[in-house]
Amino acid sequence: MHNSTARPVHWWDIFLTAIAPVTWGSTYIVATELLPADRPLTAAMLRILPAGILLVCLCRHLPRKEEWWRLTILAALNLGLFQALLFIAAYRLPGGVAAVLGAIQPMFVILLCWGLAQQKPALITLIASVTGVGGMAVLLLSPEAAWDSIGIAAALAGALSMACGTYLARQWRSQMPLLAFTGWQLLLAGLMLLPVSLLTEPSLPALSPVQIGGYAYLCLIGAVLAYALWFRGISKLSPAAVSSLGLFSPLTAVVLGWIFLGQSISATGMAGFVTVLISVYLMQNRPARAPEPQQKIHTENNNALAKTSA
Repeated sequence: MHNSTARPVHWWDIFLTAIAPVTWGSTYIVATELLPADRPLTAAMLRILPAGILLVCLCRHLPRKEEWWRLTILAALNLGLFQALLFIAAYRLPGGVAAVLGAIQPMFVILLCWGLAQQKPALITLIASVTGVGGMAVLLLSPEAAWDSIGIAAALAGALSMACGTYLARQWRSQMPLLAFTGWQLLLAGLMLLPVSLLTEPSLPALSPVQIGGYAYLCLIGAVLAYALWFRGISKLSPAAVSSLGLFSPLTAVVLGWIFLGQSISATGMAGFVTVLISVYLMQNRPARAPEPQQKIHTENNNALAKTSA
């Protein structure tokens, strides 16, 4: 009889995956304090394109013919389209509003898994995802926050884009090596952003050593390391669990702003901060699924064939 018992949660995998959004949370302070101003798409392109070239050259793994279209879609959802929508939202909305809308991403992932893969979420998972959004709102929203319809649409579309990319990356991973899987997505997404950044933003001025170091950090730590750990986590954890870890990104930005920029956190904001942490913990504390449905069907068919031939 086939054993469908779920695998236990592996906290080491959760810790490694969480490094990615924690690293991304430092992007704001690096971009505002170290990089040239008003060139967000250029910064995004310089973060992911060199990282993709580096990983592709190191791996020397050429995707199979049938893998190219999947990698292109994943590159757009996880990186290219997501980055563009993210910066549109950032320009048109206060940072707190954009972060709260982005916190809806785990709910999108839960709905995708429920609707497409028939994976009905546990009640505690649904409650935790809603609580995470509420905690983020308490932490980041202010009464005078401005709401722009285009910015809201971009933020929600960006969250949906990343949610779809997270879900599909688990389904389409195949047997490609992790670093090659990561590198080709970074390279393809960087090529998508290259013409957009060149056409919409002024060219870079002469860069100082500090600015070069900022771009190097975003490339090597914020892209090569972070995305490799992120896609590794997608293959190890449930999509909803991985997506909820993304909430560490705005939390990290808040902590770094408090440490380095002197930004204050009120008692109410601290309560929201703790609420978000609890919601992330609850979503991680769900046992991961065992094999994928397709793997189960394949195994059951092989067992049936073996019995028939015997």
